[in-house]
Amino acid sequence: MSGHSKWATIKRKKALIDSKRGKVFTKLIREISVAARSGGGNPDANPRLRMVMDKAREMNMPTDNIKRAIARGTGEGDDAARYEEAIYEGYGPGGAAVIVEALTDNRNRTSSELRMVFSRNSGEMGQPGCVAWMFQQAGVLTFDKKRFSEEALMEAALEAGAEDIRTTETSFEVVTPADKLESVRAALAAKGMECSSAERVRNPKTSVPLEGKAAEHMVKLIEELEDHDDVQNVFGNFDISDKLLETLASS
Repeated sequence: MSGHSKWATIKRKKALIDSKRGKVFTKLIREISVAARSGGGNPDANPRLRMVMDKAREMNMPTDNIKRAIARGTGEGDDAARYEEAIYEGYGPGGAAVIVEALTDNRNRTSSELRMVFSRNSGEMGQPGCVAWMFQQAGVLTFDKKRFSEEALMEAALEAGAEDIRTTETSFEVVTPADKLESVRAALAAKGMECSSAERVRNPKTSVPLEGKAAEHMVKLIEELEDHDDVQNVFGNFDISDKLLETLASS
């Protein structure tokens, strides 16, 4: 598993018990509102909204919070209208590529603040498009290992149009083309294979191995970027050994 995929797994575990859960909820509320604004408040007709709602439930967000966020996005509140999607790109320690997905009400402010985050963590923010070509957009469906057979899941997933299946410590990850995430999810659900999460990601085409101080600075950079109020997702092509990544994430 690449370093970034391993980091995503660690981050998901931490988020469930994180003392910053309020911040996690705030980001999810913003994402729900923007998804509802762009595609409507019915999750059955808005795959993006359904995915972020599933993520919110995974984080144990109260149902009332989700409903209020949808209402804001569909016009019963005005705060969601201020936010727009923005992509920022740059380089981290060792030349590893980093892409940041944000929802912001002020592009210039967010750009300036993120540039400072890159700079103080041995990185540099670049121009739009400088690293995007190093990543491929894809979908990832996560399934609990205890509930499903890898062989049966792989057969059904490939038949539905998935590209690959990866194994982690506790789950199977079905990788799909970005535009087939919803159709693969629906096809597997119809066969009784409900995923525990579904999300769109940016998979690196190649990876940059990091160790020592470079690895330490990269983890600090990713953590600080993810902690920024406007940042929704961070993707990198770094590769750090599982053992070192676990140590750095817990320090």
